[in-house]
Amino acid sequence: MVQPLQILEKSLNKKISVILKDNRVLVGTLVGYDDYMNMVLEDTEETQGEQVRRVGTVVLRGNNVVTIAPQ
Repeated sequence: MVQPLQILEKSLNKKISVILKDNRVLVGTLVGYDDYMNMVLEDTEETQGEQVRRVGTVVLRGNNVVTIAPQ
């Protein structure tokens, strides 16, 4: 099984997709993270249902993350 921090390390400065607890999907470039899986994404797009919006730079708290997927 691949550990989440290993995925984050390999995905630094690359596009990732993150699914949050409230079913929102964020796609952006991972520019930083810490041991608690708090993340900083740039050039981020948020998808909720059929609605997509650009949100720019986002600081994500790790306890809201359900899934992390490299793109």
